[in-house]
Amino acid sequence: MNQVARILFTLGFSAVASVAVAGEVTVGPRPFFLIDDMKEGALKTKLLSCTGMPMKKKLFSIGHRGAAMQFPEHTRQSYVAAARMGAGILECDVTFTKDKELVCRHAQNDLHTSTNILASGLASKCIKPFTAATGDQPASAECRTSDLTLAEFKTLTGKMDGADKTAVSVEEYMDGTASWRTDLYAASAGTVMTHADSIRLFQELGAKFTPELKAPAVEMPFDGFSQADYAQKMIDEYKSAGVPASDVWPQSFNLDDVLYWIRNEPEFGAQAVYLDGRYDSGLKPDDAATFKPTMQELADMGVRYIAPPLWMLVTANNGRIVPSEYAMQAKAANLRIITWTIERSGPLKTGGGWYYQSIKEQTDSDGVMYELIDVLAKDVGVAGIFSDWPATVTYYANCMGLE
Repeated sequence: MNQVARILFTLGFSAVASVAVAGEVTVGPRPFFLIDDMKEGALKTKLLSCTGMPMKKKLFSIGHRGAAMQFPEHTRQSYVAAARMGAGILECDVTFTKDKELVCRHAQNDLHTSTNILASGLASKCIKPFTAATGDQPASAECRTSDLTLAEFKTLTGKMDGADKTAVSVEEYMDGTASWRTDLYAASAGTVMTHADSIRLFQELGAKFTPELKAPAVEMPFDGFSQADYAQKMIDEYKSAGVPASDVWPQSFNLDDVLYWIRNEPEFGAQAVYLDGRYDSGLKPDDAATFKPTMQELADMGVRYIAPPLWMLVTANNGRIVPSEYAMQAKAANLRIITWTIERSGPLKTGGGWYYQSIKEQTDSDGVMYELIDVLAKDVGVAGIFSDWPATVTYYANCMGLE
């Protein structure tokens, strides 16, 4: 490829090249859109200086459910898109079916918002059928993987996650994609995946693995299938596929799952990630007294990786984005930090929403995205960033020489 073609390829202007050139990474126009929106300064100058440079896959760039900003999450097409954008690690959220087979879904009970089940012959199997909105009651439904066999699950088609709660029909309910996402690819881009399918695909794509063991929506044990059985089965599928433990970062919001892997599968447990959801139970990122267990206590249990949402790692000081007390305590305990999720909000000029809540006054333009990423990388020292559109992180990691 000549230099002009390479620059066009990197900028995302050659759709043909992104398919035809095996193994190449293309970041497309979004990183440049964000850079253009930045305030003038050294960071913007540095990022612009990397225009046209060849891009490589980076472990720092983690595909959150694939490339879910524009492709249906946890589908083959979403994962391939994320890999093409240079995500070195891809995520399969793991749950199980009625016959206790592992599949990739964000939740055991999200089929009604993330697949076509309500418009299929399997709608009758939903634990809560579609109910139209009436008066003050929003439209609702609930459909679980645990109510379907694996064979039934594989007949579904993934769609952009979302639901219209004002709907009076199934068709309206399913048409709930957020305005800042797109349905452009959804009609032909919804191949659902088993966990084993995802392992084979990620191997083909040259990516590593970060499966998340999702909390069951059903009571455990489920038909004799215990929580320990569930945690073990996920690891066993990597062992059966010959995947080295060093290529896998198993995750869970349930600390007991993480401790199970540390004790029973120590090679995999060495990279087990504790997804920190304690913001729902009183943890305040600026108050170390609320960290229960403390960061050092987690480290003493054998935890090596911790993964909070973006906003827990940063705060504002005199108009600048700086590390939070949470981030400093985690570093002091030698915990490696991964964080989630950029590209999971609409335009940032109005504050960015939940993921940016601790810096909402600083979040006044889309260009703030790279200011935040820079603080997370250099000042907080995160090992990786989840994104719904991994090109943004891939570009930064390549420009800054990160792994």
